Amino acid sequence: MDFEEMYRLYFKDVYLFILAMSKSPDIAEEITQETFFKVLKNINKYRGECSVKTWLFQIAKNTYLSHIKKTKHQETEDKISDSESSSQHSMESMCISKDEALSIYKVLHYLEEPYKEVFTLRTLGELSFREIGEIFGRKEGWARVTYHRAKSKIREQIIFK
Repeated sequence: MDFEEMYRLYFKDVYLFILAMSKSPDIAEEITQETFFKVLKNINKYRGECSVKTWLFQIAKNTYLSHIKKTKHQETEDKISDSESSSQHSMESMCISKDEALSIYKVLHYLEEPYKEVFTLRTLGELSFREIGEIFGRKEGWARVTYHRAKSKIREQIIFK
């Protein structure tokens, strides 16, 4: 499969995958473009050990995680330089947290890995358990068990809030 065909067939899937994780169309667009740029540079490294879609999702996930690390580092610097703005943002977050949908998101946000990512990939990314297992280098059964444990943890946290 050549790059143009890969781009045409999977751009939307990669975009929606990253959108599900980031919740930001701008970030999803940026990471998707960066993913396909990396693919263009390294297309000869695809060994066919997994599906093309899974390979692309692995690259996209790693690119997104790198983006998060950079962003967190920058946010830390920003918080140090602007503590007043940070505390105002915290106050706004506390007020908004009363909203039911946000409380579910908060539980998901603080859920430990791999539960958080598996749950996000399954519910928002609409991936099969087989695809999730491939991304993590695990079996489909592992993905199923991890997903159901994540659901249980989320229910437990919501009930006790």
